[in-house]
Amino acid sequence: MNYWQTDLVRLRDIEPEDGETFWRWNQDSEMARDLDFVWPPVSVAQVRRWAASAAEKKLEGDSFHWVVENSEGMQVGFIHTHNCHPRSGVFKYGVGVEACHRRKGYAAAAILLVLRYYFRELRYQKVNIQMHSENEASRALHERLGFVREGTIRRTVFTRGRYLDEFCYGLTIEEWEQRYGVAGQ
Repeated sequence: MNYWQTDLVRLRDIEPEDGETFWRWNQDSEMARDLDFVWPPVSVAQVRRWAASAAEKKLEGDSFHWVVENSEGMQVGFIHTHNCHPRSGVFKYGVGVEACHRRKGYAAAAILLVLRYYFRELRYQKVNIQMHSENEASRALHERLGFVREGTIRRTVFTRGRYLDEFCYGLTIEEWEQRYGVAGQ
């Protein structure tokens, strides 16, 4: 079986033709708000150029951007790693699933694939994530996966005309191994 595939999802690199899909996902302002902030409109042409450029990008460093497909090969979301620090062994990621595909386990399956890769193949020892205090779905997902809430940074997110707190969660390789053991390999 492909390392990047489970019974539920497959992670793959971005292809030039993914531009329209990413543009469509960008139209979901509520998903954007949960991930970061409401982005200004961009043209389909601009997103196509971004996808074409991302598809040609050579592997360098440990930051990656993947499309999440379900078992039928339908694009359901994305996951990308960033702020990767090999020296300290800490990284971050962001994940998003299109509204009509949520609550089917796709985000959890994609996250677990990425954690397995970073912990077992790249020798990272911890993952950190942040979310705003009103992103209940992300909070519940990460707590189910075993992430520990490590702190709150007050009033660092601005949306809908008000300031929100940011929750910081983390998971160490030891916590991951204890929870997922051999299944994580």
